[in-house]
Amino acid sequence: MAEESAVPAVKGPKRYHVRDYVRWSDVDTAGFIRWSAYVRFIEVAETEFFRALGYPYGTLFEQLNVWLPRAQLHFDYRKPALLDQLLDVEVWVGRIGNSSIRLEFDILLPDGEMAMEAYLVLVTTTREWPPRPVPVPQVLRDAMAPYRKDLIG
Repeated sequence: MAEESAVPAVKGPKRYHVRDYVRWSDVDTAGFIRWSAYVRFIEVAETEFFRALGYPYGTLFEQLNVWLPRAQLHFDYRKPALLDQLLDVEVWVGRIGNSSIRLEFDILLPDGEMAMEAYLVLVTTTREWPPRPVPVPQVLRDAMAPYRKDLIG
């Protein structure tokens, strides 16, 4: 079960934390985490972050009448995680553009060393087909304000 908490960073924006274990299905035969398993950690942190903001994905799309498709996902690997290690995933908002949100992630090993850094770009779009970019709703900008690096630096 993932553990979650909102813990302010020492400097800069507030960071939301989710902790979860590297599971058997996450590793290769050598016991190292597979690169694709990090997507699960990112998705859990993203989902729980939006829930903590008061916009769980189960209702966000209806409430705000937008979709949030993922436009880009980037990983920088630092050190492998191993089976059964409890990882700490930190998430914050790198920046909000007119119609995009860039979420930043640090995935830390139990000793605090960096396993991976990542960012995910979401685009707010209409829910009608074909989807087209629309401005990020102000209520979402407001909810993300304490976590925004571009405001707090």
